[in-house]
This record gives sequence, structure tokens and C-alpha cells, in this order.
Amino acid sequence: MLEESEGGFIKPSRITRSTRNKSKNVNYIEISDNSEDDISVKGENDSEYMDSKENLQDIISIKDCDDDDNIPLNDHKHNTSSKVEKPTKKKRKAKAKKTKGPKLTPYERSTLRLYEFHPELKTVFEDLRNVPQYVPVRAVQPAGLSIKLLPFQLEGLAWLVDKEENSPYNGGVLADEMGMGKTIQTIALLLHDIKRTPSLVVAPTVALMQWKNEIEQHANGKLETYMYHGANRTSDMRVLSEYDVILTTYSVLESVYRKQTYGFRRKTGLVKEQSVLHNLPFYRVILDEAHNIKDRTSNTAKAVNAIQTQKRWCLSGTPLQNRIGEMYSLIRFLDIYPFTKYFCTKCDCNSKDWKFSDRMHCDKCNHVVMQHTNFFNHFMLKNIQKFGVEGPGLESFNNIQILLKNIMLRRTKVERADDLGLPPRIITIRSDYFNEEEKDLYRSLYSDVKRKFNSYVESGVVLNNYANIFSLITRMRQLADHPDLVLKRLNANSEITGVIICQLCNDEAEEPIESKCHHRFCRLCIKEFVESYMDNLASLTCPVCHIGLSIDLSQPSLECNMEAFRKQSIVNRINTSGTWRSSTKIEALVEELYKLRSNVRTIKSIVFSQFTSMLDLVEWRLQKAGFQTVKLQGNMSPTQRDETIKYFMNNINCEVFLVSLKAGGVALNLCEASHVFILDPWWNPSVEWQSGDRVHRIGQFRPVKITRFCIEDSIESRIIELQEKKANMINATINQDQAAINRLTPADLNFLFNN
Repeated sequence: MLEESEGGFIKPSRITRSTRNKSKNVNYIEISDNSEDDISVKGENDSEYMDSKENLQDIISIKDCDDDDNIPLNDHKHNTSSKVEKPTKKKRKAKAKKTKGPKLTPYERSTLRLYEFHPELKTVFEDLRNVPQYVPVRAVQPAGLSIKLLPFQLEGLAWLVDKEENSPYNGGVLADEMGMGKTIQTIALLLHDIKRTPSLVVAPTVALMQWKNEIEQHANGKLETYMYHGANRTSDMRVLSEYDVILTTYSVLESVYRKQTYGFRRKTGLVKEQSVLHNLPFYRVILDEAHNIKDRTSNTAKAVNAIQTQKRWCLSGTPLQNRIGEMYSLIRFLDIYPFTKYFCTKCDCNSKDWKFSDRMHCDKCNHVVMQHTNFFNHFMLKNIQKFGVEGPGLESFNNIQILLKNIMLRRTKVERADDLGLPPRIITIRSDYFNEEEKDLYRSLYSDVKRKFNSYVESGVVLNNYANIFSLITRMRQLADHPDLVLKRLNANSEITGVIICQLCNDEAEEPIESKCHHRFCRLCIKEFVESYMDNLASLTCPVCHIGLSIDLSQPSLECNMEAFRKQSIVNRINTSGTWRSSTKIEALVEELYKLRSNVRTIKSIVFSQFTSMLDLVEWRLQKAGFQTVKLQGNMSPTQRDETIKYFMNNINCEVFLVSLKAGGVALNLCEASHVFILDPWWNPSVEWQSGDRVHRIGQFRPVKITRFCIEDSIESRIIELQEKKANMINATINQDQAAINRLTPADLNFLFNN
């Protein structure tokens, strides 16, 4: 509005409060539908306008509106007289949209889109529910098997045969509890029809010789085996195809896959080597301790998935260890449709592999990444991560159990106690406390770790420093075992001082020499040891690893190599002159072992630890205390492992078997022992269950006692709490324990199920 001033100039009129109110009242549009989309639009200075601006934009942009309906908001303010009838039309269209039903969740929208382009997915879980419930049936004892199978093992054989011959899955998961004879049931399957060959068995290194020995012992020579391991393994496919069973390890399988897929460097450039195992078609592949492929992105899992075979089997007493997502790796190996597939929500495209070369568009249908979803993730995992076991999460949890009922056979020792006739098993936790010196050291380390962790939190880089944080936690766990595990760690710039310890007399070696199997002795000690076998040189074995001894007694004395010394036993770096101090935990172990000593009989024990340096200290301390020990660790060859195990089982004077948890925590049969000591708790309880069941298994006739050591005023007590939470998740999923589900809080599930 303009007005003329006294001098004849034209100036804008002043806008008073009353003028502003009038303007506000004139520019008024109101759309009311008494619904959650009700819109009230007023002048731009009105707060209600700002609250409802986005809703108005939605209504204005409704599809199929007339051109006049798409007038911007500011045009409405100046044309209210001509547009006054339009809101009525908008209201009708808004009502029409509302009749479509309640708002869908993102999960429901994705599900509808999947069903639209992949209608076969609609009945997947319904079909699984309609499968007749498994009824145990006993198979006939295989003709070539020398050992008589127990009733539940005959039922297991019948299930294995049925899954191979009558099931669309062509395999499954045999998840009997540890020590119930999964190996012998599998050998019975191999003998069921010996014409269907070859079969490949992939096992941990420590179990390789055990598989070979069991087949030779129980198959009566009807199965020809070949051990594909070591530098002398054949590369001729025709030679391998002549054998009934080929035995190999996960590490060898991963190595040949890597050389075939990625190649290796030579002076001439990049060289790729064909893998015999990945080019030979097998009838069946058996994964022993199948949880070794729990990480689906690892090269080991990729190597296993690349094998050509008709039948696929997973053997594991602990198929689930940390998170439910680990089951996906086993399901992917079993190749169960449609759980392993990626589906497009915009077309009928589906693929087992994630094929996005440009990391944005699908190589097959060109739709973007966000328009593809994995069936297992969508229907069975994400809702549990989001809701726990409530609502959609409970439905997904039930879906997982329905699938496992169809592909997995699980029996426990408690269920089949009558068949097994096993003695009782007692599990105890021995709690000790630091002494004053250890407590001061631990507090100092803990405050340093806490300070570093808080600095990561404040900087928002916790996930970026996960490896550093894990390393700090490992230091705390090692200090709870023995301070030397932390204090004697050698840095690059630290001065190296130490001696070579004779592995016969356990003192500083005089004129040390080394055997072919890389064990070191005083020249005089090993010479006297060899001379004691002069009447029977054929039985001369290394006193450490118990394979045939090969040593040059006239070789020059060893000198302390500074670089090699860093990799040697921690015993070479401690003060053995008498000032070395043991730890609370080691002395607690010595006390427990002394209690077992008897003049009447020998009671054998197994000691597990995750840290080989801790085993070195324990070995040195026990031998000083008069115990005869043997040790199994990861750097031993299959032959060394086998001879070490035989020595422990057959030598009545050998009381203690020291075992690295990772190297010997699975696949061993050590029924000669009846006591197990677990020195340090591991993050997931499955590993400890596996180690305890090396003793409590078929063939054991003595009561079994498992003792877990814990330093109460340390991080170990918290690890045990974490184990209990994970145990609930495992029992709920694998053992179908509904009570265990209720013990898990949503926060626990979020931690356990998220990677």
C-alpha cells in the first residue's frame, strides 16, 4: 500500500500491528480432514504453518492432480479467491489415499516387493513347517565297520543316509554334542555305499592323523585314504581320484585356493597355480569342526565354497559360537535355496554371489545396491537385531529354528545318557586373588588401558582402533596369568638378554646343540640320552615331540641369535638362577595337581591355555616340581602331534598334557585323562566346552572334573559373565531352549547378533 507525503513524494505506508493482523487473517487457507494428515496453513509468520509445511507439500504433490492443483504455496496466498474450491478436491484425494490401509514398515514394504518379483518365496517357511517331523529310525550296521554302533549312532546313520538320498538339501549339519561319535557315524556313512567316491574330509590339523587312524582301525581296509598335506602331496588329479577318502586341512585348502585365485609372486611375475582339490569333482565333502568357516568373508570359507561336490556335510558340536550370523556361513556352504541368495526388489534378478563390480549397480540387472537383499538377512537376522525376541524378532527367531530342524541333527549327552553310559562330569570355577605385587602391576596397566580407551571414545574413533583396544585387553588377560607375559615382551629397541634352556634338564644349556626337529639340549644331556638307547636305537625318539630323533652330536655349539631369540620360548628370557617368581595362577595349578597325586595309580590331567608363553612357563615350573609333561602347540607338524598324543596316552609316568587351546581344543580324543584345567577364560563358551569334552566322551569310564581358573579382581570375571550370556543364546538357537530366550535382554541380543 502506497500513500502520498506532504512534499508530493510517494512512500510505502507503515505496517502497524493491526495491519499485520489484517494481512494475516486475509491470507488464510485451511484444509481439515480430522485425520493424522490434517493441515492448517496460515501466514508465514505463524508457527502452525512451519509445523505443517511438509505435510502440505505432500498433499500438493499427490499424483494425478490437475495442473491448477500444483500451484506453489506462495501463489495460494495471492489467489485465494480463485482457488478457494481446490482444497475440497485435495481433501477427497487425500481420503482416497487413506483407504489403502495402515502405514507399512520398511520390512513389510521390502517383503511385499520381494514377493511381487519372486512369488516362490511366499511359501518357503510354510513349506518347512509342513515337512513331517523327524522320527528316529535305526539303520542297519554297515558290513565293513569293525566297531558296533550305539543305538543313537544307528539313528544318526539313518538320518545321514536319508538326507543324502531323499532330501532336497543333499546334506546337512550333524551337531551331536562333543564326544558322541560324529567321526564314527561319518565313517559308517562312507561305508554305506563305498562305490560313491571320492569323498573329501577337511579337518583341523590336529585331527588329521586321528581321522586317518580311525578309518584304518574301523573300516577293515575297505576305504583307501590319502593324506593331502605337506610338501610331498601330489598334484596329479588322476592319482587322487583313485582313493576313496582324501584327507586335508583347512589351511592347505585355503593355500591352494589362494594360489589358484590370486596367484603368488615370483621373479618372472605373478604366477597362478591350479588347485587339484578345486578341479576334482567329489561325491561328498565333509567339514569336520565346521565352525572353522564361521567367518563367511574369510579365504577359508571361500575356499570351501569353491569345491565341486554333490553332497555337503558339516560336523560340529558347536556350530554357533558367538552370533547367529555365523550359521549363515554353514548354510551358504550347504547351498540351501533360497537362504543363500541375494534377491532384487525391482526385478526377478537373484544371485548367490554379491556381484557389484562398480560397487553401485548389479552386474546382472543394473539396479542399485539398496534394491538388493539377502534372504537370510531379511527374514531371519535383521529383525532379531532390531527387536530382539519380541514381535517381528520372535517370528524371525522361529524361522531360524524351523530351518535348523530340517537340516540339523542335534543330540546331547543328557538326552542319550542311557545309550552312552558316560560317568558324571563336574565343572567348577576356582577363584583366586592377586598378591600385592601382581595387584599393583594390574592396577597400573588397567589405568593405562582405561586412559587410552577413553581417549578413543572422546575422539570418536573406537571402531577405528578396535585392534589396538583388543591388544590392550589381551595384555590385561596375560597379566592375570603371569606378569612376565607382559613384562618380558620384547620391543624392537629393547636389549635382549637371556640364555638357552636345555629341554632335558631345564637349566641353562652348556654347549647347546639343536635337533632336526628344532629342540635344544646340552650336548652332554642329549648324548647321555642317546646312549641310554644304544641297545634299542629303533625306539629312540625326541624327548620333547617324541618323533624319531635326528641330531648331530658333533655340531658346533649354538650362539644366541638376536633375531631368532625374539621368537624363542619365554623361558629363555626369565631369570632361572633362583630369583624368578611364579604367579598366583601357576601356583594354584601346582596345588591342584599335587592333590591328584597318588601312590596307587596315575591320574592324568590336561592343562589348556590360549597363550603358548604361559604353557612354556607352566611346563618349566611343573618339571621343576617333579611332574612329567608333554606339550602340544600349533607349530608342530601332524606327525609330531600324533606322536606326542600317543606318548601321553601310553606312558604311565606322563601325568600332565599341556595343550594350546587353539591347536588342540577340538577334535582330540584324550580319554586317558580325567581332569581338565582351563587356565584362562576365552570370549565364547563354545571353545571351553570343546576343550572339556576332549576327556568326557565315549570311551571314558572315570568321573571327569573340569576346573576353570579365574582371578576375581581382574578382567577374567567379566569374561565369564559374557560367556554366560552367549551360552543362553547358543542354547536358545541350537538346543531349541525357549527358557534361554527369555534370559536374553534386547541389549544382550543386540551385542550378540551384531558383527
